[in-house]
Order: sequence, then structure tokens, then C-alpha cells
Amino acid sequence: MSQAVAWTDPREQIEFSVLMADGRLAGRRFESREQAEAWAQPDEQVVEYNLVCECAV
Repeated sequence: MSQAVAWTDPREQIEFSVLMADGRLAGRRFESREQAEAWAQPDEQVVEYNLVCECAV
């Protein structure tokens, strides 16, 4: 028997990363904004994005 898989709208799958002082994204992703903020240095910025449409939210 096949099981139904719950559908998730990919437009709502937001990821978090850190924009480093040199303008590059950190080489890792975070599950929450809080985790990204805890990892970021004072001169770095937490960013949210959606990989499907590659747009900042």
C-alpha cells in the first residue's frame, strides 16, 4: 500500500543564513532565525530566502 504524503507549498519553505561582512553567504543554513542570529557576528546580517523562487522575503 502506498501512503499519502502531506503536500507542503514550496513557496513557504523559508531558509535562514548569514550574510557575512565580506558580502558572501555563510556556508551553512539554519532552521530558525534565532539560530542564525546566535551564530552571526555583530557585523553580519541574518537573511531569509526561498530557494524555489530565489527571492528574499
